[in-house]
Amino acid sequence: MNKALVASEEWCKLEELGIPAIKARVDSGAKTSSLQATKVKIFTKGLEEWVRFEVNPIQDNRSISILCQARLVGLRTVKSSQGIAEERPVIKTQVGIGDQTFDIEVTLANRDTMEYRMLLGREALNDRFLVDPSESFLMGDISDDEMNGLYKPYMRKKDGLTIGLLASNPNLYSNKRIVEAGQARGHEVVFLNVESAYMKLDAIAPQVRYRGGNVLDKMDAVIPRIKPSVTFYGCALLRQFHTLGVYCLNSADAISKSRDKLYASQVFSKNDIHIPVTGFAKSPQDTKDLIRMVDGAPLIIKLLESTQGRGVVLAETNKAAESVINAFKSVQTNILVQEFIKEANGQDIRCFVVNGKVVASMQRQAQKGEFRANIHQGGKASLIKITSEERKLAVKSAKALNLDVAGVDLIRSNRGPLLLEVNSSPGLEGIENATGLDIANIMIETIERKLKYTSH
Repeated sequence: MNKALVASEEWCKLEELGIPAIKARVDSGAKTSSLQATKVKIFTKGLEEWVRFEVNPIQDNRSISILCQARLVGLRTVKSSQGIAEERPVIKTQVGIGDQTFDIEVTLANRDTMEYRMLLGREALNDRFLVDPSESFLMGDISDDEMNGLYKPYMRKKDGLTIGLLASNPNLYSNKRIVEAGQARGHEVVFLNVESAYMKLDAIAPQVRYRGGNVLDKMDAVIPRIKPSVTFYGCALLRQFHTLGVYCLNSADAISKSRDKLYASQVFSKNDIHIPVTGFAKSPQDTKDLIRMVDGAPLIIKLLESTQGRGVVLAETNKAAESVINAFKSVQTNILVQEFIKEANGQDIRCFVVNGKVVASMQRQAQKGEFRANIHQGGKASLIKITSEERKLAVKSAKALNLDVAGVDLIRSNRGPLLLEVNSSPGLEGIENATGLDIANIMIETIERKLKYTSH
């Protein structure tokens, strides 16, 4: 029998599961084929066991989700590439590759962090194919336009809202996810570069205009994701949109408050929100007392405008702390000095708060030898169950700054949970990958609720 030649990656069709196209990695080193699946639930149908699960067939797009079900063949212990053994449900389904269609057994696995939503193992390849690992899509490629056509039935008709995403980089994971989520719910999402928008200030006809003179007068809502370097201008634009009656998911005032770490700390103190002991002084003459005030070294020194863990220093000794503080002050930089919570062991908790509720939370663990747990500093994220006290603290902190969307960072100390900081433009990649939740969709749903929008 002549065997067909397949490449290292091929497009597959899983018609019985309702999946018109899914990119698969062809891996002759793996025995079993596997499929990305979430919300896996085994149930009884008649006298047989079946399994219900959801598949996000397109990488980095949780907004297209297909509910599948199939008869359960059994449970199989499979070792991941990291050597971790886990029990996975096994189903049998038809797969189409090129002009060939045949039955294969597939294990259901959470492949969310993998580049491919499906893996074709050697059981599927045996007696059918030869593999050329140097090639791609020998059985035929699918263009982006063709993919959009195949998945159009899974997208709502665009009769929805017009939402502006006010940011700087359209290619960031978070920004791409928000655009996808809005489109999947039938809305038009327009990317607006902060620095390409400008304003007409006028009592009779105020306007926001965009690159080339286009008047932005059709916006129902704006989602601000303003980077720190353009906070002042971005907040001015948000105030202008607010003047025009556009709903902003986070107001200019709330973002400004959250970006000023000193002011935010004062708001937290006033609202009985517990934070690590923090000091602030203008004069270098007070450096020694500032260090004593936060119980001495080791201690944390933070630039007021630090972000993603940059501009945050751990001083191990009082002498080192004095040197760093005085160095910062010599260049007229505003800093906060904060007690170091040693018992946290380089861990913190990121709670994602939307509209007064914690919708997701993850634990971040700093790299060995590093005290900052931020994902951008190499921290590792994992799922965590937070306590009711931590949940209340996260909600109260976001509310104190009037933020509809906030990333609230907490730390576990010997005296209970403490608030580290509140971020007004929290990233989605770490928390979506750690929890498997579609946070971008929750943000769009919040806008719909605020505007009392119902799909037709």
